[in-house]
Amino acid sequence: MRADSANRPGGIYYRIDWNGRPIVKPSWLGLSTHPANPNMGWQQEFAIRGTERTSFKQSWKPPFGEREAYEDHYNQLTLTLTTAKQAGEMLLIARVYDQGVAFRYAFPERLETQILEIHEELTTFCLPTESIAWFTPSAQARYESKPIRNWVQAAELPVTAELPGGTWVSLAEADAANYARTRLQTTSTPGELKTALFGEVVETSPFATPWRVVLIGQRPGDLLQNNYLLLNLNSPSVIANTDWIKPGLVMRESKLSTPNAKALVDFAVEQEIDYIHFDAGWYGYEYDAASDATRVDVDPRRNPKKDLDLAKAIRYARSKGKQVILYVNHRALERHLDTLLPLYKRWGVSGVKFGFVHVGSHRWTVWLHEAVRKAAQHGLMVDIHDEYRPSGFSRTYPNLMTQEGILGNEGFPDATYNTILPFTRFIAGAADYTFCFNVESLRPSRVKTTKAHQLALPVLYYSPWQFLYWYGSPEHYPNRQEISFWKGLPTTWQETRVVAGTPGESVTIARRRKQTWYVGCITNTQARTISLPLTFLTPGKTYLATLHEDTADGQVRQRQQNVSTKTTLTLPLRASGGAAIRIDEL
Repeated sequence: MRADSANRPGGIYYRIDWNGRPIVKPSWLGLSTHPANPNMGWQQEFAIRGTERTSFKQSWKPPFGEREAYEDHYNQLTLTLTTAKQAGEMLLIARVYDQGVAFRYAFPERLETQILEIHEELTTFCLPTESIAWFTPSAQARYESKPIRNWVQAAELPVTAELPGGTWVSLAEADAANYARTRLQTTSTPGELKTALFGEVVETSPFATPWRVVLIGQRPGDLLQNNYLLLNLNSPSVIANTDWIKPGLVMRESKLSTPNAKALVDFAVEQEIDYIHFDAGWYGYEYDAASDATRVDVDPRRNPKKDLDLAKAIRYARSKGKQVILYVNHRALERHLDTLLPLYKRWGVSGVKFGFVHVGSHRWTVWLHEAVRKAAQHGLMVDIHDEYRPSGFSRTYPNLMTQEGILGNEGFPDATYNTILPFTRFIAGAADYTFCFNVESLRPSRVKTTKAHQLALPVLYYSPWQFLYWYGSPEHYPNRQEISFWKGLPTTWQETRVVAGTPGESVTIARRRKQTWYVGCITNTQARTISLPLTFLTPGKTYLATLHEDTADGQVRQRQQNVSTKTTLTLPLRASGGAAIRIDEL
């Protein structure tokens, strides 16, 4: 693989070739610094003042993740550029990995660039004309496959595309904690995508833009298998002692009463769920300016759920070895963040779920990541909800456990959508999908997938905090046998294998925790039979596989068989169905 950059009249461009194939054809680079004149800025009449080539190779171990260690190996080219229309210097930094290419613009600390104003980023990605992309206009919307031309709206990142000849790419970004939100829009050239910023960026040098990332694979599973490249492009953890940061299963308390909270804690003990989450409403209506997130609302005029003794519920949860997460809307966070964080720590709370946060602008992006930093200072973990989409910041601040930025299960998308997510949204990182098992008793008209399909999803979808039974309460699960796969299910892994899959069709992923493998397999709205070779097991050892599969009457059945690395399982999946498998070493 190689990435080239060179001068040509009018500006600077790059191209990417891989295994002798053009992946990104000559594509423009640059930044505009004037709101009314896009020709002003770092884009034309460049002179190269310096060139530096370096190599880097190491591996690093996260406190938890999708695998035990990540390899970080690249060759780097740094160009020092000047232009007649702009004072100072700009660095163009490009890294070439076995898994793809990343590049960014950077500005050393200089008096001439002390104040930087970026009004438009001119980076383009010119893919082969016949490429087909998976498009979504926002982080919480559905996907559709379409040619890269005449898009009415800009596309949310990452954008995954199949190139002619079967090569796959994913266009993503990393280290975007200090920048405006970026999407990609089509141009008049078929196959070409151009960056579209939410708004202007104003900063002081030294400063660097997010990394623009092109992941490349022979198959779509390679993109997910190598998505740790985005983590590599972020700074190492600044939290010296991460022992207090604990992944785990979560279940919410939406009734907001002391008796229900205690019942949920007891259910959590039985089912090995780690966290109890008190959802919106515990301090009053979240969008009411009078709602005070420093106390439980007990005024029946505003909160009919006035029988919640939160302090008592927290004490009970902790006495049973369970931790507590509190939901707080952005209105309260923005006004009282520095008051709320130390207060919740004194209450014995372990984490905060940020609700309906502002995203997009440079200002709110900076505020949001600063809020995660402040939470870390108070020993609090964080889940960010709604439109926020990750870019690897959790490597630097691993107390950022997860985030939404996805049309989750509470929206009840269909099975085809679920097969697309591993190859699109999950390239960016963990997502809080809010799994909804066995909700037909609550919302029968909205269930679109089978029970085994739902059981498999927490293995397919990575998130250190996994919210289970989103619309349910303990009384909805009298049949403990059918939910046994989720009991004590790990949420972080020592090894991950994307076994097979194509977006829109099916996906199979195997993950290992200690000596136990967990496999999730789902199909789209069509029935299909999947052959699953167990070549990821350790040769010479025997295992017991427990399979959770759909029955014709909509229930879950279990069957067991001894397996080894020589075994190939045959999985007949019903339409919108799946299979969830636990494989224990004997």
